[in-house]
Amino acid sequence: MSVQFRRRRQAAVAGLSLLALVLAACSGQGSGDDAQGKPLPTITGNPDVTLNVFAPQSADQNLATSDFTKLVKQKLNLTLKWQTTTYDGGPAKEKRQISLASGDYPDLYLLIPWVDQFTTADLLKLGNQGVVVPLNDLIDQYAPNIKKALDSTPEWKAMATAPDGKIYGMPQWVDCFHCSYPDKLWLNSAWLKKLGLEQPKTTEDMRKVLQAFKTQDPNGNGKADEIPISANVRDNLIPYFMNAFIYDPQGQNNSGGNNTTLVLNNGKVDVQANKDGWREGLRYINSLYKEGLIDKGAFTQNPDAMQQEGNHGGSVILGGGTVMHSGIFVTVGSADGRDKQYDAVPPLTGPGGANYAGYVFPSIPGATFVLTSKATPEKQIQAIKMLDYIFTDEGQKNGQFGSEGKAWVNPAPGDVALDKSLKPSFKQIPLKPGSKPRNSGWGPLAQYNNAAKFRNSEVIDTDIHSQPGYERKLFEATKLYAGKEDKAQIYPFWKVWIDPSLASEVATLQTNLENYIQQNSLQFVTGSKNIDSDWDAYVKGLEGLGLKRYLEIQQTAYDKVPTK
Repeated sequence: MSVQFRRRRQAAVAGLSLLALVLAACSGQGSGDDAQGKPLPTITGNPDVTLNVFAPQSADQNLATSDFTKLVKQKLNLTLKWQTTTYDGGPAKEKRQISLASGDYPDLYLLIPWVDQFTTADLLKLGNQGVVVPLNDLIDQYAPNIKKALDSTPEWKAMATAPDGKIYGMPQWVDCFHCSYPDKLWLNSAWLKKLGLEQPKTTEDMRKVLQAFKTQDPNGNGKADEIPISANVRDNLIPYFMNAFIYDPQGQNNSGGNNTTLVLNNGKVDVQANKDGWREGLRYINSLYKEGLIDKGAFTQNPDAMQQEGNHGGSVILGGGTVMHSGIFVTVGSADGRDKQYDAVPPLTGPGGANYAGYVFPSIPGATFVLTSKATPEKQIQAIKMLDYIFTDEGQKNGQFGSEGKAWVNPAPGDVALDKSLKPSFKQIPLKPGSKPRNSGWGPLAQYNNAAKFRNSEVIDTDIHSQPGYERKLFEATKLYAGKEDKAQIYPFWKVWIDPSLASEVATLQTNLENYIQQNSLQFVTGSKNIDSDWDAYVKGLEGLGLKRYLEIQQTAYDKVPTK
């Protein structure tokens, strides 16, 4: 069935209404001016407005009764009428698409990027159809905090701005330091100490460590039950090791869409997965696998299964894991303190001298705040004012966490910010074990202006081995990786806008290429394909899946990215 979009009919009014001006902007007749060039009039005050909002809601949340929803009503005279979906990405996306297809869509979509959001292709298509309202004029007139944030963060502004200069929706900015370098290795330091070993610095050091973990009974139980190293299907093992041979920009959980190993090669869009360095990286990982040094389940198990290895009853059996943070495979605050045994290992140096860290742009292109043509001018203004409040430090704390005194407090004397160079600005109040969820803040729905200065000014315990100090442990560990990405090769996919007429073709090509690279990498590592005799056929297979066409489309889009 073809998708039909209906626009609300407005009662006729004398003259050209503000709504008509906004709709004209949506359909390409300027950016907020009418045919005679008249600017949008300024509306002051906060009229009583009800806004229909589509949003994901977690199982322990009730957005309709949350403290922050009440605060929005109090501050802006804005009543929010929620249409909710789940945090499960598949059903959430389907419900959003159905709402659009029916024509009975809400005034505002308020989404979470790692659940579901509008892609850049969605925004261009819906903007051209007049379904999505550009935000430029609303931001200029009613949102000084949003304007300041975009103007002071060029990468964010580039990510938010379409090639035609319009902002069809607002993406979240989450400057998560430890998330930006997800390809970490966490190794059991207690085992190293017992065996008289140092942290590995090279790929051959790594081999010797894993051999010792496997054969020298580091857990001391007299059994050969140790798993030297493991991973899971979400936290891929390959990128950490691959970066000792060739720069691998994939990253774990890269929702930004660069899993095809896209890079810039002297300004030209290229891939790494057909290069000699990639082959040598696979050869090395295969050699570890053949020796039984890599858990056979590392490429097929889910995170829960890996956690069972880390939390194995009795003796510790897991030597380490290639995951973003060690809490993925071992419970932080374990009763026996086993979680304290794992420390981050810096990038390894390979035989050719490569010593890279994978880097992931921490924010996801697209949009999570999207106003539609259903919203009257008054609703649009109140909605952008609400988002503008969320952009303030106060709005972020109240929006993400909940009310002051209930979910967070101001720092006390002696408190230390996550980044010790910053003045501490707030401290979260942890929930007591067994207590009910607060239903105070909106959580990730309100995580917009999450810049490093705000995020890293949070008070965090200075004991990195304590549960309250875990975030500091990740912050400090990430310093081992930061700066070791190859900046010249990073492909800025977050500000590349693909022509919507090519979106379906690109999505198909990318999915096919990603699956092919992933499947063949696994086959080379596990030995079901031979890295020497089967390599040429693998490379030809990439070409047969349309690699050349895929790179051409990406190059064309990249060449249109503004250089300033």
